[in-house]
Amino acid sequence: MNFCSRCGGAIKQEIPQGDNRPRSVCSQCGTIHYVNPRIIAGCLVTAGDRVLLCQRAIEPRRGYWTLPAGFMENGETTEQGAARETLEEACAEVDMHGLYTLFSLPHISQVYLFYRAELKGDAFGAGEESLAVDLFDEAQIPWDALSFPVITATLKHYFADRQTGQFPTRSEVIEFRRRAPT
Repeated sequence: MNFCSRCGGAIKQEIPQGDNRPRSVCSQCGTIHYVNPRIIAGCLVTAGDRVLLCQRAIEPRRGYWTLPAGFMENGETTEQGAARETLEEACAEVDMHGLYTLFSLPHISQVYLFYRAELKGDAFGAGEESLAVDLFDEAQIPWDALSFPVITATLKHYFADRQTGQFPTRSEVIEFRRRAPT
């Protein structure tokens, strides 16, 4: 951010009085522009023993498989955002069964929340952000073509928890890991 959205003044980085970290502050009107983490909400949708996955039609990771999820919109709850993203990406309506996984990714200032959900009926399809949408049993999951570590972790937790029938809410931090040179 270079200019204030309130008055157009130049933005400077400084620690405002009463704060403890640098913020974007307008040099003219003094407005503090907070930049906070983005929240991504989605669903782990099941139909019987199968899980619904979407093949991404957009970057990043176009062509890779994911759970339906996306950035929350203002004015909605995390559960509403997860259901909306599932409808947009997988053309699927769901019955929600509670928060399942929560991931903090401080290196990219994002928080991911996945709800367990069950497919209503048998209708689903590719929305605008999906190349394909399909149901997979555990043996069919394209593990090497999953889009993000949070997707892999959520699916691994689910298949392990399914064995016990207990689905505790899980919270994890995923730190940045530099890839080894090849």
